[in-house]
Amino acid sequence: MNFFGKKVLFLGAHPDDIEIGCGALIHHIAKQTDFLCVTLSDNQKNPDLKNVKGEHIKSMKVLGVPEEKIVFGPFITRVFPDARQEILEYFLKLRKDFKPDLIFVHSKQDVHQDHLTMTDEALRAFRGITVLGFDVVRSSYGFFPNFLVEVSEEDVKKKVEALSEYETYRDRYYFNSEVTRSIMVRHGALAEVPFAEGFDILRIVGKFEG
Repeated sequence: MNFFGKKVLFLGAHPDDIEIGCGALIHHIAKQTDFLCVTLSDNQKNPDLKNVKGEHIKSMKVLGVPEEKIVFGPFITRVFPDARQEILEYFLKLRKDFKPDLIFVHSKQDVHQDHLTMTDEALRAFRGITVLGFDVVRSSYGFFPNFLVEVSEEDVKKKVEALSEYETYRDRYYFNSEVTRSIMVRHGALAEVPFAEGFDILRIVGKFEG
């Protein structure tokens, strides 16, 4: 199946989420279509994570994302459930301003409270629009990709390179380049191609045309 979004919206809770879940795909489409990457919290309330905002911008640059397509929201990490209505209203404004026709957000199989809250509110705010869920391996349980998108070896290399910009997380197992690559090899095997990025289907809105 060939698919395309004229305006693609990537939504993540924290710096690093979008790259972990969609980095290869972003590199694959960066020169093909209009897109926006929105991270709801910049993690700057945590003194140990002061560098991650800058690392996110550098990571996205590796993937071909210019700084004007990177947006940080005003929300505070770990307490998204307390800001559920505010997140909904933020998404509704985003819908009105950007008008996306394809959205990527956290999988419903993700147990992190921030990830799950924003996915619930995204499904409410973006009714009538296709929404696919990406996997963040450290907090997903029971994730299985039922929407597989072929990516190239160059896309895979750029995702690994992008994640290496996070000096803050260098020792975290889920930033290991072999883990990153092996996930895309596995998803590729499921799709019978060398490499793929994997998503679960939260909503598909389509039209069959000859």
